[in-house]
Amino acid sequence: MWFSLWRSIDRFSLQYFKHVINELRRIKVVDQHNKELVVDLLQSIVEIVTYGDKQDPTIFECFMENQVLAEFVRVLKISTNSRIEATLLQYLSIMIQNLESEHAIYYCFSNDYINSIIVHQFDFNRGDLAQYYVSFLRAVSSKLNRDTLCLLVKVHGDAVVSFPLFCEALKFASHEEKMIQTAIRSLALSIYHVSDDTVYQYITSPPVSKYFSELVLSLREQCFHLDVLVHASKDTCTHKKRMQLLLQVDKIIDDMYYFKDILDVGESRLSGLVTENFLSLLVLPVLHPLLTLRQSNVTNLSAVTSLYLVSHLLQVIGGKGIINPVAGVILYPYMTSNIRDAIKGNKTEDKNLSNSFFELLNAMEETVDSHPEFEEENVSSPQDNVCTKRSGISAFIFSENQSLVLAALFLLLTLAESKDLDSLLLPIIGLNGMHEADENFFSRFMDQILKALLKIFASKAPFSVLIKWHTGWFLQKLLIVQGKRLDDCNLQLFKTSYEQSRQQLEKELDGCWFDHIPDTLRNEWTGCKTALEESCQRKDPFFILELAVAQQTTYDDDTTAYIAWQRMVDSVKIFMLHLQLKSYICRGSLLEDLLPNTMHGPAAGSGQTHASEVSSASFGSVVSLASGVPCRIAFSNAGIRDVYTIPVETGISGRLLLAEKHPFRGQCGVVLAMAPLAGLSPKIDDVHPTWLHLLIREFDPKFATDKKKGNHSNMSNHAADGRWTLGFQDAEACEAARLLILDETRKQRSNVESLLSPLLCNDFLEDVSNGDDE
Repeated sequence: MWFSLWRSIDRFSLQYFKHVINELRRIKVVDQHNKELVVDLLQSIVEIVTYGDKQDPTIFECFMENQVLAEFVRVLKISTNSRIEATLLQYLSIMIQNLESEHAIYYCFSNDYINSIIVHQFDFNRGDLAQYYVSFLRAVSSKLNRDTLCLLVKVHGDAVVSFPLFCEALKFASHEEKMIQTAIRSLALSIYHVSDDTVYQYITSPPVSKYFSELVLSLREQCFHLDVLVHASKDTCTHKKRMQLLLQVDKIIDDMYYFKDILDVGESRLSGLVTENFLSLLVLPVLHPLLTLRQSNVTNLSAVTSLYLVSHLLQVIGGKGIINPVAGVILYPYMTSNIRDAIKGNKTEDKNLSNSFFELLNAMEETVDSHPEFEEENVSSPQDNVCTKRSGISAFIFSENQSLVLAALFLLLTLAESKDLDSLLLPIIGLNGMHEADENFFSRFMDQILKALLKIFASKAPFSVLIKWHTGWFLQKLLIVQGKRLDDCNLQLFKTSYEQSRQQLEKELDGCWFDHIPDTLRNEWTGCKTALEESCQRKDPFFILELAVAQQTTYDDDTTAYIAWQRMVDSVKIFMLHLQLKSYICRGSLLEDLLPNTMHGPAAGSGQTHASEVSSASFGSVVSLASGVPCRIAFSNAGIRDVYTIPVETGISGRLLLAEKHPFRGQCGVVLAMAPLAGLSPKIDDVHPTWLHLLIREFDPKFATDKKKGNHSNMSNHAADGRWTLGFQDAEACEAARLLILDETRKQRSNVESLLSPLLCNDFLEDVSNGDDE
């Protein structure tokens, strides 16, 4: 007897399981006094059932015979404590997720127990109960298949009349917590993938189908919010506001990918419903600014945001049902009369065009023709006498707003490169075979498009490098596909732009960062080449918004080393871009042969031989003082020191050494400070002719490049430029030191110029004309 009392209880035995079930049945109400006991009983049941599903079939038979799930439902009804509800849902989720046998899963979904729990009136305003509830729904959806799904729906005749799992889940579709939204979307996709006809009919019919229209309307609201951010950020594209734009864009793209996931299910009724809502509730409002230049309603999106959104939805969602309606609306003014008649009358025999395509186009025409807001704007094509009621996409391509030009071209190229573009529209916008089609948009307007791009290139306005680089990408793209050279007018524009970029880079040879130009050329060459070779389908159109909010780069006459460095890098980037484009404009260029010699070959020295210890000196090195000029300098942490100033040029590098006389070697000194020669700008003090002022670059380009590639970091984080003041015995010694520094700097600059001369010479520019004549 005593032995039996001390004997360990087997927690996973059938006998103990029956004991736990009986204990749970004795509970008549769940309150603060017995909640801990109830939690323990529920945990034990779930653990034993999970074990029995894998190890002991008799346990699960007992679970079924005793209708234990009914007890779970009963506990919910008699509970006055939300902690019990959350715990019960959590344990049920764990049990369902861990059940493996089809028999066990089938039983759990039978008898309407799961539906009873799903429709229980929980108070989601208390605690984090909503998270547990949604996790429970997600666990149930993870076990759905064609056999189990039918157990969770209520059917009248051949039609589903109730589907609690789906309908209750949709109540959390717009929950403020992102994790819950994601779980609901995953649950919905699980249901869509089961491929049950009756369920498809149920979810695509009112009132349940309202979910899809609400999804689209929610996405539309996010699009309008993005437009507000774009205009709020205009001319003040700080890092914080850029992050706000990115966060909003991420939300929009997430929603777009969810729509793509729904369409990828491939069920015709579901795809048709989603596409119809997408076109009528989102695409049409987004496209509205592209129909006319008149902004009739303050709620309209701006054109640049509209172009961005349409481009992104084509990239993310795509498909014939979206690509062709968008292309048809945008290109409608440029279609020939027979194609117009085919579309308006839906007479085409091409079955690949969806009905929504024709319906949308007809609706658009009726709106444009009948609405007083759309007064006739007889906009003539720059190439022919065709006049339309609206100028369409060409109004943006030939706009004075450079960001609109690039955004409109990106949209056109996205359409042109789409594999889903219908054969009816392919001759109008497609890049393949464009020369054979007289009505092709690019064939008709190519010279004007190139001219618009080259005008951006040749403009003297301080446009950002971002605009220049993207303009270059468009130019190269079109130069490749058009298969012909620039005409004389456009060629002259390019030569003008090229010369401006060359002159700007030559100016930097007089700047404080001329010694970094060769390295910057090498670093930027690969990046520029990669940027130009990106395809339209891989390119992130976020640049459209960046262009809209930061069209110009201004330096506000700031002379700090950091600003000067940014200006030098921008000049190099723009010049490298012109070099890249020249290789396409001038066939057979030797550009690839010139660059390795220019960027990798060391420049020859000036002929002066420096002692090896001077040319390779570092802090603490012992160097000769023979070429130094004695002076004094006051360091904040070391007081006044007697030093020698030693400027030294070594090829394209140069440094100013401050060396203190060695205590035991009279003709040698120990280096205690160094500064780059470039940027010193030695100047004698106006009041004290024995004082020589020097500017010291404190900004480290290597550190900044490694830390934030491709982004401008906050200027306030950069150290202020340093300043040295050297004191000499007399004014003659001060002037001699100044001239010595300038002479060594001139030698260093001359070496850099010699290295760059193959790229900067005028003869290189003439190759453009020669290549055009060949």
